Amino acid sequence: MRVLPMGERALLVEVADGTAAAALHAELLRRRAAGDLQAREIVPAARTVLLDGLPGHDEVRRLAARLPSWEIPPLTARAEDVLELPVRYDGPDLADVAALWGVPVPEVARIHSAAEFRVAFCGFAPGFGYLTGLGGVPEVPRRATPRTAVPAGSVGLAGPYTGVYPRASPGGWQLIGTTRTVLWDHARVPAALLAPGTRVRFVPEAR
Repeated sequence: MRVLPMGERALLVEVADGTAAAALHAELLRRRAAGDLQAREIVPAARTVLLDGLPGHDEVRRLAARLPSWEIPPLTARAEDVLELPVRYDGPDLADVAALWGVPVPEVARIHSAAEFRVAFCGFAPGFGYLTGLGGVPEVPRRATPRTAVPAGSVGLAGPYTGVYPRASPGGWQLIGTTRTVLWDHARVPAALLAPGTRVRFVPEAR
């Protein structure tokens, strides 16, 4: 673990990998809820967690000194319901993904929908979550040439992540399906359906 001050009221904590970042994020949220930590924002990323809005420079310094000695429990499944996203496995890159995995095309849907995912962090666009949890198959590389327009609701794979495009945008992920679920709605509270820590399952729909 490496703890880096970021200005007068923030710390950036670097850890070994995404699993460690998820466990640290969960522990920081637990401590804040218990009143043991004052931080306005706790933002996870692939291998870092940002704590922003700390009370002041002295607390930044004290927390930076204490954090490396904290015991961070391993991440465990929480009791809340798993969010189910209905998906039509009809993406244009299904055949390429099947070839990479060495399976028939219909097997891609079975493998993907059998996994339980977790939102590791959010980024790229409002409502876009980077979901981890797909194991036992080779990681899928990004497309050599990104598409100029990816429809909203497209379900894609890139590296260790699954993602769902919340709105139409350019993108280079390998597309394996589509969902009609609205991931970002500014009139909804909260606007984003996916948040760090959300557990997700993809449920196949008939094509």
